[in-house]
Amino acid sequence: MTDSALDQSTLDAAVHDAGQAEMEFDDARAWLGRARKAPMDPLAAEVWLFDEAMRHVVLVRHRWRGWVCPGGKVEGGETPRAAARRELREETGVITDLFAVPAAVFVRSYRPDWAPTLGLAYAARAGRSSPLSWESCQPAEWVPLEDSRNGAFPGDMPRIRDYAARLSGNRVDTVR
Repeated sequence: MTDSALDQSTLDAAVHDAGQAEMEFDDARAWLGRARKAPMDPLAAEVWLFDEAMRHVVLVRHRWRGWVCPGGKVEGGETPRAAARRELREETGVITDLFAVPAAVFVRSYRPDWAPTLGLAYAARAGRSSPLSWESCQPAEWVPLEDSRNGAFPGDMPRIRDYAARLSGNRVDTVR
């Protein structure tokens, strides 16, 4: 929480997507209900980018968080979905549609000195033949789902694997 509250349309979009998310962790929906009673900032959005076979996911080697999914802060005036697409493009060079239903909602602190933040994970698919580009000093790469890269959030890979297993072989709708 800070003095610079997010605008109402951003918060409304976050509440909607949190309610629609296929998976919930950290009692995130209840946390959001309590947090909305005061000025709220920031929100986070990330993308679980899978290959077409749902056997690999793109991870970015963050400066201090280790291997994490592409993502970041939701800026004022943007929805969490738009932020996820922007962060994916900035951190990997990939432009693709996100699945219609958010993958997950969770609460975490991105740094020890930061307040807890609501995070929304969106999922997408892209061909592994597409080259990845990345921001300076933060390489991105396709990682097999069985891999256990070191990152700040050790529960992420099991959650991502579980989500991929749920979707394998299922038709998935996408939206921009």
